Amino acid sequence: MKGSCAQAIISLLPLAVAALPGCENRGAALNPPSDAPILLFGGAGTSAEDVAAVETILRESHLGYSLVSTSQVNAMTEPQLRSYQLLIVPGGNFLRIGRNLEPSAITRIHDAVQNGLGYLGICAGAFLAGRSTHYASLDLADAQFGFYAGIYSVHKAAVVIAGPGTPTLEQYWEDGPQLGGWGAVVGKYPDGTPAIVEGTSGRGWVILTGVHPEAPASWRRELSFTTPVDADHAYAVTIVRAALDRTWLPHE
Repeated sequence: MKGSCAQAIISLLPLAVAALPGCENRGAALNPPSDAPILLFGGAGTSAEDVAAVETILRESHLGYSLVSTSQVNAMTEPQLRSYQLLIVPGGNFLRIGRNLEPSAITRIHDAVQNGLGYLGICAGAFLAGRSTHYASLDLADAQFGFYAGIYSVHKAAVVIAGPGTPTLEQYWEDGPQLGGWGAVVGKYPDGTPAIVEGTSGRGWVILTGVHPEAPASWRRELSFTTPVDADHAYAVTIVRAALDRTWLPHE
């Protein structure tokens, strides 16, 4: 299991979520926002392999970033967060991510986005961006997201994602959300539910994806893809740049 979002039974929700061991990257000293405008969250609950996959995309695209830990985020003020242009929260266990972030830090992230910080949520990061009274959430989107139900009895798959003005691509999916109820729809799952969405939250620009275009070739073992991994990676770069530059992707 490389990029799944969580494993837990939430008694107050009719959801069973699939699990991935999380990691806590301790983080190094942060690069200045002028040199590294992106914060990549690698704290408790994130998938170490997905953090590494996003890092590869950022490095190969020559996009400056700082890898930030839970303790670092918990210590950052809202103006410090907002001095960066984009926060990326990758896949992992969204319940554990939320439990380890202090409530005040969750509030500061929310406020930073409302005041202009961009946010890119991938799988667990997308779940976290929604609204919930049952688990810690950032409340950037006024919807509580459920799991994509178009595939049954499996936890990972090659899923065809189609959207207006964008080539149809098979993307790696692992227990990711469907993102109905918020934002403009950029890409859809085969059953027509939203897989990638975008929109504003306050003055912040937000893109959420339930699939993993950044997934490395090693994640594709035992799955059948017709889309080359390079094509998916190119789309991952497109998403990151759109989130960073606050530009609309083709959407419905």
